[in-house]
Amino acid sequence: MTLSILLLCCTGTAIVGALAGEPEPTKTSTAAEQAQQPIVAAPAEPTEDADAPVATPAAAATEEADAPVATPAAAADTTEPSVPASPTPSDAASPPVVKVTTETEQVTVRYGEKTVKDSSLAEGKRVVRTKGVNGVRTLTYQVTTTNGVRTSRKLVKSTVTKQAVAQVVAVGTKKPQSSTCDPNYSGCVPIASDVDCAGGSGNGPAYVSGPIRVIGDDIYDLDRDGDGTACD
Repeated sequence: MTLSILLLCCTGTAIVGALAGEPEPTKTSTAAEQAQQPIVAAPAEPTEDADAPVATPAAAATEEADAPVATPAAAADTTEPSVPASPTPSDAASPPVVKVTTETEQVTVRYGEKTVKDSSLAEGKRVVRTKGVNGVRTLTYQVTTTNGVRTSRKLVKSTVTKQAVAQVVAVGTKKPQSSTCDPNYSGCVPIASDVDCAGGSGNGPAYVSGPIRVIGDDIYDLDRDGDGTACD
């Protein structure tokens, strides 16, 4: 009771009688004095979230004051520097595509010619005894292409797949002889001033044994019966 009286006396005159236990006289407060009295808020009823801390305006203000304020310089410092994009595999140059293959090609092998001497043929005369045949050679190449374009071609193998046949030619070597036989007769009738059949009555000076065929003019009158055969 004494403490309550002391608190009320802070705004006005101390009452001595209160200390002595006498009743305090009734005092009418003015509007100004009522305005100066502190208003105590009634305690809030407890709720289910009573254990959770209640944020007061002062605490919120304190928390906001403690939070760092971003300045333009700080914002600029936190910006990540731009990094140039690294080239993707599609941007880089593709490696060349190199392929190695083989190709075959057939070429004709020209036949050769062989000559042989033949004394039964007149000198300088040529006769083909064996006809020539061309051969075939197969060539194998190693071909390199880069991106579909031929860049090299190398011969790696050469094989004769068909042998050529040489042509054989006979060349005559027989020298021509001066003829001593009359061309009007088949068989050699000497060329003379007169020719008679051997064993006949003629007097020559040349004689011939038959039979002789007349192929021209019977200049020696050897075919007496005219059947084409003389000295028969």
